[in-house]
Amino acid sequence: MSNDLFSLKGRIALVTGGSRGIGKMIAAGFLGAGAAKVYITARKAGPCEATAKELSAQYDGECIALPIDISTVEGCDKLASEIIKLEPKLDILVNNAGAAWGAEFDEFPESGWDKVMDLNVKSLFFLTKALAKPLRAAASHERPAKVINIASVDGIFVNPGETYSYAASKAAVIHLTRRMATKLIKDNINVTAIAPGAFKSDMNRAARDHSDDVAKRIPSRRIGTDEDMAGVAIYLASRAGDYVVGNTIAVDGGVVYANAGLEIAG
Repeated sequence: MSNDLFSLKGRIALVTGGSRGIGKMIAAGFLGAGAAKVYITARKAGPCEATAKELSAQYDGECIALPIDISTVEGCDKLASEIIKLEPKLDILVNNAGAAWGAEFDEFPESGWDKVMDLNVKSLFFLTKALAKPLRAAASHERPAKVINIASVDGIFVNPGETYSYAASKAAVIHLTRRMATKLIKDNINVTAIAPGAFKSDMNRAARDHSDDVAKRIPSRRIGTDEDMAGVAIYLASRAGDYVVGNTIAVDGGVVYANAGLEIAG
């Protein structure tokens, strides 16, 4: 049995949306597991560079900011070209950047639909496509490269909130993960997904600002921690996850798979 089952020693990773929230948790986890370099990207340069500086000071590996807006295919291509200039091989890509929009059904705007679907689904696909060359260069049968897509429990169960495009986009990510995995496993690239539940982030303000109330509705009676998110990402990115292909792992304290439904019998 390998002593380095969960080690990322020497690996190069890119985490989109890595300046805060779940992306930052994963970037920190990768550095803590020995990654040599973790590139993070975000729309806003200030927070992206501040997070890179903070994480570089905290760990032995280097965190590097690449503040680029990837909400368009042009942005995805720009980020990919920057990575390819810097790194001939990319071991791990985490497609975390995302957006959400909530509005009542009768008022839901086209802009809210397009913004969410474009970033959460379209950009995820086209960035992975643009980075296929360095991912293939890093991949081998003995040590596959990894693409980890960040979905959501909202893509598995029905959230009572009226976030129509967000829920649809995350369900799409889960199925797209399987389709991409079918193609890329032939090149020794494992594609998987994580479906987070309640974690503190700007996107999940209820968990961030009212964690005690949210925890009451979770089977494990707490919201997720940085370690919970880092742990599953490290597992999928490391040797430990090499035989996991196409799966989506819910990390949610039991909301999806350990929650009794409505009682309708009798």
